[in-house]
Amino acid sequence: MGDGGRDPSRAIEIKPGTARPRAAPWFLLGLLWMMGVDLRLTVLAVPPVLTSIHRDLHLSETAVGALTALPVFLLAAAAVLGSLLIAHLNATRAATVGLLVVGIASALRGLGPSAVMLFSMTLLMGCGVAVTQPAMPALAGAWFASRVGLATAVYANGILVGEVLSAALTLPVVLPLVGGSWAWSFVVWAGPVVVTALALAAIPTPAPALAGGRERRWWPDWRGAPTVRLGLTLGGASAAYFGSNAFIPEFLNATGRAGLIGSCLTALNAGQLPASVVVACLAQRVIGRRAPLVASGALILGGLGAFLALPGWGVVLGAALIGFFTAQILVLILAMPPVLAEPHDVHRLSAGVLAIAYTCSFVFPLMAGAAWDLTRLPVTAFLTVAAGSALAATAAAGLPRSAGES
Repeated sequence: MGDGGRDPSRAIEIKPGTARPRAAPWFLLGLLWMMGVDLRLTVLAVPPVLTSIHRDLHLSETAVGALTALPVFLLAAAAVLGSLLIAHLNATRAATVGLLVVGIASALRGLGPSAVMLFSMTLLMGCGVAVTQPAMPALAGAWFASRVGLATAVYANGILVGEVLSAALTLPVVLPLVGGSWAWSFVVWAGPVVVTALALAAIPTPAPALAGGRERRWWPDWRGAPTVRLGLTLGGASAAYFGSNAFIPEFLNATGRAGLIGSCLTALNAGQLPASVVVACLAQRVIGRRAPLVASGALILGGLGAFLALPGWGVVLGAALIGFFTAQILVLILAMPPVLAEPHDVHRLSAGVLAIAYTCSFVFPLMAGAAWDLTRLPVTAFLTVAAGSALAATAAAGLPRSAGES
């Protein structure tokens, strides 16, 4: 499987130096889940209060767009920084540092309030998320070496729940608690992140032992087939998901169905949650296998077809299908690095995959938006979903049939 590959026959063997910490399995699973929640909780606290931020700070439309796109860009640009920290500190310490940066920077975004502080702290927060995310597969593999699929499904479920929580609770619950202040709402959402970081800091996890005293590497193998193909598969799915979130409201508004915006966005995001449960239940059958990835990539296009072609509430079904199959690819890909790479190389593979994936997530929607501006046809905005589906299925088709093959 290229540089950093591991012997598939040892894919679930516990390695020296990666033994699970002396903590109850349920506690470690709960901590992984909460870390997943934290990766999205503060990022998606912005959209519900974006109108207030726009008004109070007198932001331009370009600045508003930059504020929402900046975290996604940083997930790609700073992923390798996470690999570097993991190589030098180990996954536990790197994740602790990343979460502390996320929590503190998020709380400070509303200081002033000031546009300079908002953007600079958003930049720092995005770096913290990007540093933490590559550590998650390494921790899942180290803490649950024989049940990587379950551990991955748990923290991926946390990521998906985190995407829903802040978006759903900010306006009806958090803002009334803080007197309607968007700045203080950021402080509230930062609290759980800091608590998780402190809990993680209390758990010592040794770094993987390296044979022959080799230096721990951190730079991803950009020429390796696993890095590129897994990155493009996840990138296609992520581009379809982020593109759908960005363009469903504008498309429905332009086509005279604005009343379905809320239902479609809820279906898109809530439709992701069952995917992690399905993977957890079928982990031994689907993790490390090509067919589920190819099928999920192709079925994203089926969801888009339902969204565009079905009348009435059929668009809600289509949005739910897009959400489900993009999330299924997310969970399946996140579980691959601990299976394909040696413990000391999981962070390298993870960082490379995430950097490629989030680059696609950033670029594809921009191109689709430009196509809409150029043609004045609302449907062209969903080129990002169609292209993402095709990319995910095609890239996944080039993977071995199972992790045990080359």
